[in-house]
Order: sequence, then C-alpha cells, then structure tokens
Amino acid sequence: MKTKNLTRIEIRKRGIEALIRELGPGGMIAFIQEFETGYGDYAKERHQWLDSYDIDTICKEIENTRNVKKIN
Repeated sequence: MKTKNLTRIEIRKRGIEALIRELGPGGMIAFIQEFETGYGDYAKERHQWLDSYDIDTICKEIENTRNVKKIN
C-alpha cells in the first residue's frame, strides 16, 4: 500500500481501522493511550524527584526491590 498520495487524515483513518481490525476497539483505545500527549515540563520536574538521589540511595532501593520480589 502506498501512502504518498494519502492525506494525513486518510493515513490516520486507515491506521485506526487497522488497529480496530487487529486489536478490537478496546485494544485500539489502549494502544492510542500509550502515546497520549502529557503535560508539564518533564525535564524540569524530574529534577524535583531525582536531585535528592545519590548512587547509594539508588543501590539501596534496587536491593530492597529485589528482596521484596524474592519474598513474594
């Protein structure tokens, strides 16, 4: 199938039709939501979350997560 002569709207329509055909309506919605545009400034916000972490803290959290998985 060639897409050179299709408009962006036609490409989008055919893409949605293909997703529905292959995944069903619910699967199509779930797939589309994977690529939903977010909001905010992630680059700025991640510093609020990550600036307080150092390598020792990160290693301890990884170790704790592994230990919890071993218990379960």
